Amino acid sequence: MGHKIYEMEFSRIYDAYVVKVARKNQDVKLVDTIIMWLTGYSEDDLNALKSSDVSMRTFFDEAVHMNDNTHLIKGVICGVRVEDVEHPLMQKIRWLDKLIDECAKGKSIDKILR
Repeated sequence: MGHKIYEMEFSRIYDAYVVKVARKNQDVKLVDTIIMWLTGYSEDDLNALKSSDVSMRTFFDEAVHMNDNTHLIKGVICGVRVEDVEHPLMQKIRWLDKLIDECAKGKSIDKILR
Protein backbone atom coordinates (compact mmCIF):
# COMPACT_ATOMS: atom_id res chain seq x y z
CA MET A 1 0.00 0.00 0.00
CA GLY A 2 2.24 2.82 1.19
CA HIS A 3 1.89 6.50 1.80
CA LYS A 4 -1.34 8.23 0.73
CA ILE A 5 0.54 10.58 -1.59
CA TYR A 6 1.33 7.60 -3.83
CA GLU A 7 -2.31 7.34 -4.84
CA MET A 8 -3.02 11.09 -5.06
CA GLU A 9 -3.72 12.39 -8.53
CA PHE A 10 -0.68 13.90 -10.23
CA SER A 11 -2.91 16.72 -11.53
CA ARG A 12 -3.70 17.82 -7.95
CA ILE A 13 -0.04 17.83 -6.97
CA TYR A 14 0.87 19.62 -10.20
CA ASP A 15 -1.71 22.34 -9.48
CA ALA A 16 -0.24 22.79 -5.99
CA TYR A 17 3.24 23.18 -7.49
CA VAL A 18 1.99 25.86 -9.89
CA VAL A 19 0.27 27.74 -7.05
CA LYS A 20 3.42 27.56 -4.92
CA VAL A 21 5.64 28.91 -7.68
CA ALA A 22 3.14 31.62 -8.70
CA ARG A 23 2.64 32.72 -5.07
CA LYS A 24 6.38 33.44 -4.93
CA ASN A 25 6.16 35.44 -8.18
CA GLN A 26 8.25 32.97 -10.17
CA ASP A 27 7.61 31.79 -13.74
CA VAL A 28 5.10 28.91 -13.57
CA LYS A 29 6.33 27.60 -16.96
CA LEU A 30 9.42 26.43 -15.09
CA VAL A 31 7.30 23.81 -13.31
CA ASP A 32 6.88 21.98 -16.64
CA THR A 33 10.56 22.42 -17.46
CA ILE A 34 11.56 20.88 -14.14
CA ILE A 35 9.16 17.95 -14.43
CA MET A 36 10.25 17.17 -18.00
CA TRP A 37 13.93 17.36 -16.98
CA LEU A 38 13.38 15.02 -14.04
CA THR A 39 11.15 12.42 -15.72
CA GLY A 40 11.87 12.55 -19.44
CA TYR A 41 8.22 13.20 -20.28
CA SER A 42 7.65 15.26 -23.43
CA GLU A 43 5.58 18.44 -23.34
CA ASP A 44 2.67 16.63 -25.03
CA ASP A 45 2.87 13.74 -22.55
CA LEU A 46 2.99 16.12 -19.62
CA ASN A 47 0.02 18.14 -20.91
CA ALA A 48 -2.03 14.95 -21.15
CA LEU A 49 -1.02 13.90 -17.65
CA LYS A 50 -1.98 17.28 -16.19
CA SER A 51 -5.59 16.69 -17.19
CA SER A 52 -5.74 12.98 -16.34
CA ASP A 53 -6.50 11.13 -13.11
CA VAL A 54 -3.17 9.28 -13.08
CA SER A 55 -1.74 8.72 -9.58
CA MET A 56 1.68 9.87 -8.46
CA ARG A 57 2.71 6.20 -8.37
CA THR A 58 1.72 5.71 -12.02
CA PHE A 59 3.20 9.07 -13.00
CA PHE A 60 6.63 8.01 -11.77
CA ASP A 61 6.29 4.33 -12.75
CA GLU A 62 5.63 5.37 -16.35
CA ALA A 63 8.25 8.13 -16.48
CA VAL A 64 10.27 7.87 -19.66
CA HIS A 65 13.65 8.12 -17.95
CA MET A 66 14.60 9.60 -14.61
CA ASN A 67 17.38 12.10 -15.17
CA ASP A 68 20.87 10.72 -14.68
CA ASN A 69 21.73 13.64 -12.39
CA THR A 70 19.14 12.90 -9.73
CA HIS A 71 21.99 11.86 -7.42
CA LEU A 72 22.95 15.55 -7.36
CA ILE A 73 19.62 16.59 -5.82
CA LYS A 74 20.42 17.19 -2.18
CA GLY A 75 18.94 19.10 0.69
CA VAL A 76 15.95 19.15 3.00
CA ILE A 77 12.29 19.30 2.04
CA CYS A 78 9.49 18.92 4.58
CA GLY A 79 12.13 18.27 7.23
CA VAL A 80 13.52 15.28 5.33
CA ARG A 81 16.92 15.07 3.68
CA VAL A 82 16.07 13.93 0.12
CA GLU A 83 19.25 11.95 -0.41
CA ASP A 84 18.44 9.82 2.67
CA VAL A 85 14.91 8.78 1.65
CA GLU A 86 14.94 4.99 1.37
CA HIS A 87 11.69 4.22 -0.46
CA PRO A 88 12.36 4.74 -4.20
CA LEU A 89 8.95 6.23 -5.03
CA MET A 90 8.99 8.59 -2.06
CA GLN A 91 12.50 9.67 -3.02
CA LYS A 92 11.32 10.57 -6.54
CA ILE A 93 8.45 12.58 -5.08
CA ARG A 94 10.82 14.36 -2.69
CA TRP A 95 13.25 15.10 -5.53
CA LEU A 96 10.44 16.80 -7.42
CA ASP A 97 9.31 18.64 -4.28
CA LYS A 98 12.87 19.86 -3.72
CA LEU A 99 13.28 21.12 -7.30
CA ILE A 100 9.93 22.93 -7.20
CA ASP A 101 10.84 24.45 -3.84
CA GLU A 102 14.10 25.75 -5.27
CA CYS A 103 12.18 27.25 -8.19
CA ALA A 104 9.72 28.95 -5.84
CA LYS A 105 12.64 30.40 -3.91
CA GLY A 106 13.97 31.99 -7.10
CA LYS A 107 16.97 29.76 -7.73
CA SER A 108 18.09 29.98 -11.36
CA ILE A 109 16.88 27.19 -13.61
CA ASP A 110 20.41 26.22 -14.67
CA LYS A 111 21.26 25.54 -11.01
CA ILE A 112 17.98 23.71 -10.39
CA LEU A 113 18.60 21.43 -13.36
CA ARG A 114 22.05 20.47 -12.11
